[in-house]
Amino acid sequence: MTTASIGEHGIIGNMRSAALVNVFGAIDFFCFPEFDSPSVFASLLDSERAGSFSIRPAGKPWKGRQIYLPETNVLTTRFISQNSILELCDWMPVGGEALPHCIMRLLTATHGDIEVELRCRPAFQYAGVEHTLELSGESAAFHAASTGLPGIRLRSSVGLRAEGGAAFASFRLREGESAYFILGDAQDEPVNELIPFVRGELQRTCAYWKQWAGKSVYEGRWRESVTRSALTLKLLTSAEHGSLVAAPTFGLPELIGGGRNWDYRYTWIRDASFTLYAFYRLGYLEEGRQFFHWLKDRINLTNATGAINVMYRIDGGTDISESELDHLAGYRGSKPVRIGNGAETQLQLDIYGELLDAVYLTTKYGDSIPYEAWNNIKEILHWLKDHWKDPDEGIWEVRGGRKEFLHSRVMCWVAFDRAIRLGQRRSLPGPFEWLQQCRDEIMTDIHENFWDKDLGAFVQYKGSKDVGASALLMPLLRFISPSDPRWISTLAVIERDLVVDTSVSRYCSKEGIDGLQGQEGGFTACSFWLVEALARSHQADKAQLLFEKLLAQANPLGLYAEELSATGEHLGNFPQALSHLALISAATYLDRSLSGQKASPWS
Repeated sequence: MTTASIGEHGIIGNMRSAALVNVFGAIDFFCFPEFDSPSVFASLLDSERAGSFSIRPAGKPWKGRQIYLPETNVLTTRFISQNSILELCDWMPVGGEALPHCIMRLLTATHGDIEVELRCRPAFQYAGVEHTLELSGESAAFHAASTGLPGIRLRSSVGLRAEGGAAFASFRLREGESAYFILGDAQDEPVNELIPFVRGELQRTCAYWKQWAGKSVYEGRWRESVTRSALTLKLLTSAEHGSLVAAPTFGLPELIGGGRNWDYRYTWIRDASFTLYAFYRLGYLEEGRQFFHWLKDRINLTNATGAINVMYRIDGGTDISESELDHLAGYRGSKPVRIGNGAETQLQLDIYGELLDAVYLTTKYGDSIPYEAWNNIKEILHWLKDHWKDPDEGIWEVRGGRKEFLHSRVMCWVAFDRAIRLGQRRSLPGPFEWLQQCRDEIMTDIHENFWDKDLGAFVQYKGSKDVGASALLMPLLRFISPSDPRWISTLAVIERDLVVDTSVSRYCSKEGIDGLQGQEGGFTACSFWLVEALARSHQADKAQLLFEKLLAQANPLGLYAEELSATGEHLGNFPQALSHLALISAATYLDRSLSGQKASPWS
């Protein structure tokens, strides 16, 4: 089996789960039936054990090329050889009612007669259990009864044969002929007239995505990139719950051969305000409201201490205990492969600012906050009043011990600042004096204890002599003016110490603050934060050059992983929501700046 790199993939989905399809025609990552369910295909992590579903030409040399049908999440892979072209169209249906949760694959010989090979072998429960295969002509049902999870069935327009636990097919398509395949729940009812049904679902799915993409109000310079980012974020949003997963994958390494291999199939409070800003800025008010309702439920379920969790499952659950899959080889030997996320037990004080900023953004765009939720927010802030000085693990979830991080302190300031503005804007009951006192104390603390005069910058944490890239958010959050001399100096130090070309490191690893071995790549979201920070600091031309170089580093489909290596290789979980959220924010502000438009008033 030919192994694809992380960046050689497209994503398809239906807002319930998602699958990665590589440029060689294989679905090599798919969790079923939900984003955070166990994988049935994960050969990206282990090509021998973890399962895949491949369709490709047989024999002669060919090259693969991938595109999305315009303004949709319908993915087309074209296999091109000297005398033939085979086109594979992949999607997960949306907008219809029959077979609501499945993958559809349409294969067409557009030029020449072509021999084709198909192999479908799932590996249930993260490739941890055996399964049975029941073959009936053009249908193959796979079951792993011991898991209690639904089995899957492959329906095909060509005959299938069984070899071990896999379904195979070898067939010939003449020019203009097509073959059809549906992979879904084994309990789904059979479909009559498979060919017109599949074509109908393709048309409905394309229409759904085109209609959704057409609602965007962004008309700036980079509409194609912004639209692709928006479509990707929509794929990562739960239609049932309104929450957004950080990525649809687990275990993909930030460092090849290293141990920075995390599970991102959950919803981080950290991403809340970024998510709402992106949806609201692009005109997707309903998506913003749905996510806010999910957040509001988390506020209402806050524990008795007033503390909130760092992350949640997409349905709001909190069982995210971390474990290692020792039986999987890992992407290019990068072990351990982890599921769950140990950061769930960490203290991350920055999330309170992200939460209150998200609430404030929602009220700014129309919806008021219920009285009960406001009372719960005040309880949360009473807890924060007593804990904002505490050391924590910070935004990057370090495992090298707690520290007093600058970003955490800034976000505590944001929490109190947005609460004050929220109360005033919506005439919510006070008192507010204690909120103002906390906000002012934090502002003073940051300027007196995090400013290093010799370095000429705000340092990453109290006592440090280095900067961190999360400081790039300070002017974006309106903590400091983008023309303040302290900020201009800090920005220059960040560019000197953390930036190489378009690559922005999250922090200086020399201090060993993350408790992990090895260096990581440039963090994609931080690079986009730098773009916006430069634009806000009246360096729009410099920001534009950086932004357009970053756009050129997307994969051929316009997707971004968590990180980019020094050679431009996509690393980490893929595609990552935060990368695309940061792209949208940078694109909207930079476009306004270059057009001479004033920023929206701050109120």
